[in-house]
Amino acid sequence: MSHFDRLHPAIQHHVVNSLGWRLLRPLQEAAIAPILEGRNALLLAPTAGGKTEAALFPLLSRMLSENWQGLSILYICPIKALLNNLEHRLASFAGLLGRRVELWHGDVRDSHRQKIGLSPPDLLLATPESIEVILVSRRIEHRLFFRDLQAVIIDEVHAFAGDDRGWHLLALLERLHFLTGRSIQRIGLSATAGNPADLLHWLSGSAQTPGVVINPPVLAAIKPDVQVDFVGTLGNAAIVIARLHRGEKRLVFCDSRSQVEKLAIELRALGVETHLSHSSLSLEERKRAEAAFVQGQNCVIVATSTLELGIDVGDLDRVIQLDAPHTVASFLQRIGRTGRRSGSSRNCLFLATTEDAFLRAMGLMRLWVDGYVEPILPPLLPFHILAQQIMALALQESGIGRQEWLQHLGGMPGFATMEASDREEIVCFMLAQGILFEDGGLLMMGDDGAARFGRRHFMELMSVFTSPPLFTILHGRTEIGQVHQHSFVTHADGPAILALAGQNWRVAHIDWNRHEAFVEPSSEPGKSRWLGDGQPMHFDLCQAIVRVLREEEPFVRVSARGMALWENLRESFAWLDTDKTFLIAQGDRETRWWNFAGGRFNAQMAACLTGKGFKTSQDNFSTAVQSIDLQAVKGALRECLEQGDKPMADATGAEGDGLKFSQCLPPSLIKKLFAKRLGVAHAVEVMTRREMREVREY
Repeated sequence: MSHFDRLHPAIQHHVVNSLGWRLLRPLQEAAIAPILEGRNALLLAPTAGGKTEAALFPLLSRMLSENWQGLSILYICPIKALLNNLEHRLASFAGLLGRRVELWHGDVRDSHRQKIGLSPPDLLLATPESIEVILVSRRIEHRLFFRDLQAVIIDEVHAFAGDDRGWHLLALLERLHFLTGRSIQRIGLSATAGNPADLLHWLSGSAQTPGVVINPPVLAAIKPDVQVDFVGTLGNAAIVIARLHRGEKRLVFCDSRSQVEKLAIELRALGVETHLSHSSLSLEERKRAEAAFVQGQNCVIVATSTLELGIDVGDLDRVIQLDAPHTVASFLQRIGRTGRRSGSSRNCLFLATTEDAFLRAMGLMRLWVDGYVEPILPPLLPFHILAQQIMALALQESGIGRQEWLQHLGGMPGFATMEASDREEIVCFMLAQGILFEDGGLLMMGDDGAARFGRRHFMELMSVFTSPPLFTILHGRTEIGQVHQHSFVTHADGPAILALAGQNWRVAHIDWNRHEAFVEPSSEPGKSRWLGDGQPMHFDLCQAIVRVLREEEPFVRVSARGMALWENLRESFAWLDTDKTFLIAQGDRETRWWNFAGGRFNAQMAACLTGKGFKTSQDNFSTAVQSIDLQAVKGALRECLEQGDKPMADATGAEGDGLKFSQCLPPSLIKKLFAKRLGVAHAVEVMTRREMREVREY
């Protein structure tokens, strides 16, 4: 008997007759039994592999069979654009069953959110931040709103698990568990996971419900078409994109918003119909671009990772990657946007504009060919998230007992593994700073906490990530997007010129108080700035690049230009050895330790050497010291390796840079957090074992 026969008859009827499906995909079949049994589950399948329906059909079947009423299912996504994209599909199917779907996030009108609060739907689409808003809002009786909750679907779960938003999400699920008095079924969806069993364990939190990873084998398909090319400049990349694959729909990924804007302007100048999508464009601008791209044929959409997460932009012919992402997981998400039509193949063309980008692309392809995907590792010791959650609970409950908060949150793995003394120290510090105050044994928001986080109804407390100060850009009454204030650099002979939404704009007026700038179209080339576009390369990727530089035969298709560069790079690094590192004194000024150990490791080494009086610099592949005394540098490096994570924690921990709610933590715990989070222990262990060969060059 097919598992399909276990679904409620109404589900079976509409799958066959309303959707016109002849059969379910393997993942959808395999998910039915465990989800009907109430088990937690992690559903793994390539992009467009039917994961949403695999989770939704059996949950809707339970809703009908068990007569769930009220808000029964939460569907949580990492970004609003994905929620918007899913709303119609989920609402149309639930509507066939007489059930209602609603959407809640910051772009939904306040009047509509109030209506949802008074009349909850059967299924709510939301971000974690929206759930937090509902829990602390004084306008919604959250116990009534969530009392019927039975299950939560977390889409793109890997996008949460690797950073602090994941801990925030798990803390919210623990609070919902306490509110409802029942174990809420948790179902995660992902296209990429290097350690699925660990990811399922993380997702399950304190839930005692047994869990299962559902990852049926994918049927043999046409081999992906992947090529790496070296084009040298962004302008050359635009020419290649304009000339190749004319008449086809091409999705071009860039790894910064600045690159998206520059490339779009270059392509439009070459007569290519070009659309843009990135997080700093206005919602209306993104919707127009994505709708136009879906309807077009001979066109290009240039995007950041915002289009990596499953947002539907129609059938694509090609994926092109400008330079390279930093993980195999991102590459898999991106190539997964293609090959959805019968008979078509998944494809990706890398256009590297620098030697480093070429090596990064080749290193990723080496890992991909080997079947490697990065493990998803939640960040350790989320002390600052605990501080945020205690404040949120104090608002939610209008005061929370000094020990009572543990009943709501104590089971969340990130908090449960903390030492009890550390948890108590956080509470004591927040009381001492006036962030909290205690009245009759209840913790409440203090004057200092209200001053820091209370503006606009405590909206600063709703999210766990820090947003840089952005200015809204307006042409008349039309919002175009947002840029960082550093973009307003005045030319020597006139006002700043911005690049935004694929056009150049002259800044006519800046309202510094309202953080708004009014612009007019310009023919001059512009430039916009945002913070946070770069990231270091990880250890395994850098080590793969060493292997690439020692390869003698291509393991992936490489263009003639790429092959020429590859030959030159292999010749330049002919001295490399996979089991050794090299300490090379160059000229009469600098010694560089070539270790290919990654950006974080080399930042740690540079911090330690700086503490020993050396002038240093570093990148992903090496640490440089302004000294040619090989023995002195070697000795200092060995001492730094023996100290492990400590130098970096001492150098950066006290400031808490980039750590939201760090002002709620004592300096000692900030240092402890940074020491645990460096993520370089494995690199330190490997580099300690390897011979450090000394070479003197003149």
